[in-house]
Amino acid sequence: MTGRILVLSLAATIAAGANSPQVSPVSTAPLPSNASEGAAIFARECSKCHGPDGKGLAEFGTPDFTDPKVQSRLTDARIVATIKNGKKGTLMPAWSKKLSAREILLIAAFVRSLNAAKEASPDSSSGVEPGAYEAGDDVLFSLPTGRRLDRHGFYVNFTHRFAYDPAFSGTARGGALSGLEGFSLSSFGFRYGVSERFSVSIYRSPTFIARPIQLMLAYNFASEQDGAPLNAAVRFSTEGQNNFSRNFTHNIEVIVSRSIGSRAQLYVVPTLSLNSHRLFSPNSFRSRSIPNMPGFNTFSTGAGGVLDVRPTVAVLAEVIPTFVNGRPLGIHRPAFGFGIQKKIWRHAFTFGFTNSPGTTVSQRSGTRAAFLNNPSADTFKGLVIGFNLTRQIY
Repeated sequence: MTGRILVLSLAATIAAGANSPQVSPVSTAPLPSNASEGAAIFARECSKCHGPDGKGLAEFGTPDFTDPKVQSRLTDARIVATIKNGKKGTLMPAWSKKLSAREILLIAAFVRSLNAAKEASPDSSSGVEPGAYEAGDDVLFSLPTGRRLDRHGFYVNFTHRFAYDPAFSGTARGGALSGLEGFSLSSFGFRYGVSERFSVSIYRSPTFIARPIQLMLAYNFASEQDGAPLNAAVRFSTEGQNNFSRNFTHNIEVIVSRSIGSRAQLYVVPTLSLNSHRLFSPNSFRSRSIPNMPGFNTFSTGAGGVLDVRPTVAVLAEVIPTFVNGRPLGIHRPAFGFGIQKKIWRHAFTFGFTNSPGTTVSQRSGTRAAFLNNPSADTFKGLVIGFNLTRQIY
């Protein structure tokens, strides 16, 4: 009954005008009966900036909704109006076009309930695991994190691999900025969250790694944010070289991750690629420089981890050994990489080193040994600089 009164009260404030000074007093009611639904929406849409437990995140300057002092400054109308219209001069967007009026009411009721639920256990207060790690990017370095996208969220991914110039070996590394003055393989793509679990993407790599276009469907079927013991996703993709005209490869990935507290996460990614092709570098932009090539079925299992050393800074590492048909593809050693990541709201920038020039699903397990036809190019001496940039547009 108390929960119904709270929701009806919030509904009344909308009808009367969210900016009206005549609003209901601060509620200290216990958690409403429908709080689990409001908590689920909050976890999906709000937790990235406000924290999974509503206590705020220092890097975004968001408030602690479990603090009675904060709650005492918030009226029901103000909570609803802020969710609906956003807050100028801050990162808080307007949600009126993305959420229904009912969803806004449920979030507002959940936010208000946090004041009374401060002393309750995490399971009884929100149904959200407070220790779950939130990945900052769609990939560690090349290995996918399987992070769940926002519903109707639109994302842009850029990757750069300076694959021709080793970062640490050779002459005049300082003069060449450890290879940054060399030629980069620059790829980009777009991802869209159709729902909170289902997403689609398109991705293209450049001519000098055979010009593949990759189309992908992804489904997240388990999430620690929903109280599951781990995160799990499956992805299906097709790549076609020379702008999706030849040398097609079909991939199936399962991405499993598990948080270690709220600051670290481990990843395992078994991947089956049907009709994979050896990495090579065409010598011109002409289509005839990307010939039809023999394909091999491969199986790899990537493993990696990430650790937040600061609230918005993480270190990461990954390795992607190929267990089936690596030799026919010129893979002498596993692909591996490591780096450092900076996370700022909807951005993530990752800088690091790798022995692989590939970033599509089938190409990421290939190494510079095949790409440059040099068996020693995938050792530590052959590490090259790379970086990723991800941006959520909305």
